[in-house]
Amino acid sequence: MAQQTRLATRSEKGLLTPDNCVVALIDLQPQMLFGVSNFDRQSVINNNLVLAKAAKVFGMPVVLSTVETKAFSGNMWPQIQAVFPNQEPIERSSMNSWDDKNFVAAIERSGRTKIVLSGLWTETCVTLPTVQAMHDSYEVYVVEDCCGDVSQLSHDNAMKRVVQAGAKPVTALSVMLEWQRDWALRETYDAVMDIVKTHCGAYGVGVEYAYTMVHGTPATKLSEYVVPAAQPHK
Repeated sequence: MAQQTRLATRSEKGLLTPDNCVVALIDLQPQMLFGVSNFDRQSVINNNLVLAKAAKVFGMPVVLSTVETKAFSGNMWPQIQAVFPNQEPIERSSMNSWDDKNFVAAIERSGRTKIVLSGLWTETCVTLPTVQAMHDSYEVYVVEDCCGDVSQLSHDNAMKRVVQAGAKPVTALSVMLEWQRDWALRETYDAVMDIVKTHCGAYGVGVEYAYTMVHGTPATKLSEYVVPAAQPHK
């Protein structure tokens, strides 16, 4: 994805920047979410939206991938597809996306060596490509609150395994703030605040309060909710 405007250069020195990483969203599909029991499933959707929208705000290259869509897992969540309406997910049969040549080629085309990775489930669709990507000299940042597994033990053991292998655990909000880095960088400030107000709970409510009560700005106006028309039954 090409950036609409050139962003100010952030210092790197071991940190993530909009210029040095690619985002991979793996198997964000209904059947995979059904099996998640270690995190609240609505929170998993919400956190992935923080990551997906932030990636779009900062013009990040994004790789979407799905597994066995028709035979088992279902379509990528419409909430994620709405962030990238013109991007077709890479379809796989393999549990390990690093076994899929099209997925690996998409990562390679980004030209980035740091991968910010989210997926379901942690123990398989996250762990396996993470370990192998690091074997191939990539740095991998696993966005833990965007992942989930069939049990707390499964998730925790998977995270231990990837960390022991050298991956860095992060969260969706921490990644977005690492990309923003400086509130004086106005080209992305308003978009980041919109994500915060929409998806970041008490933090977002606090931002809205500060805008309106402290700084005297107009209250946020959301699109009016329109009740969907009833569809004829087939």
